[in-house]
Amino acid sequence: MTNMDSSERGSLDQVKHVVLVLSGKGGVGKSTITTELALALRHAGQKVGILDVDLCGPSIPRMLSVGKPEVHQCDAGWVPVYADPQQQLSLMSIGFLMDDPDEAVVWRGPKKTALIGQFVSDVAWGELDVLLVDTPPGTSDEHLAVLENLRKVHKVDGAVLVTTPQAVSTGDVRREITFCKKTDVKILGIVENMSGFVCPHCSECSNIFSKGGGEELAKLTGSVFLGSVPLDPLLTASLEEGRDFLQAFPESSTYTAIIDIAKTLLSNLES
Repeated sequence: MTNMDSSERGSLDQVKHVVLVLSGKGGVGKSTITTELALALRHAGQKVGILDVDLCGPSIPRMLSVGKPEVHQCDAGWVPVYADPQQQLSLMSIGFLMDDPDEAVVWRGPKKTALIGQFVSDVAWGELDVLLVDTPPGTSDEHLAVLENLRKVHKVDGAVLVTTPQAVSTGDVRREITFCKKTDVKILGIVENMSGFVCPHCSECSNIFSKGGGEELAKLTGSVFLGSVPLDPLLTASLEEGRDFLQAFPESSTYTAIIDIAKTLLSNLES
């Protein structure tokens, strides 16, 4: 953390690590990876927070089955919503602030920027080992607003980039890598999502898309390849139903893939 007095540090004072989760395009499963990383880190004994700044598509509240609770305030600001009884996993999302979950967020840039500023400065996270920031696709106003507001109060450890194997996705992530370099954000690693399809009957993994695009991109750009997560119907169903996939299916290869990615990320953060 940068040197500053306690009045400037605010809500992130007791947060050890801040990690952005980025993707160059939509539909690559960035929120899925954010959710599963958070659950994996929690199972590893870490206190984890998720700041969901995908303002137009806040899906993480559903993935964690927290519904739409009322957001309370304390002296330090908004109290995040806890996704587990042990209060090891907390979440803040615009989804908690909307009267109608089907309502579209039709906002111009300044209004989005203002809310992101509030999310960064006014959420009372308390003690956290890792805060994961789930961002919208691309390299737009929201990303710059998140970075600028975070850097006022905390060091940003870096970013995890999510891609799918196809060239069209890795091409977009290549632009995201350029964004990270231009904004001086360390790339903590690349995750290839939807890397093969796990048959629900025999558990065999078939490559319905191409494979290895994320690993190749990591090599070309000198980035760390964190690992691959297959397209697994059990994972999809767990996210739809808001169940903890890692708790429900510890024997699956997908479980192993996610746990290994989280372990590597945590090791990189602590080294």
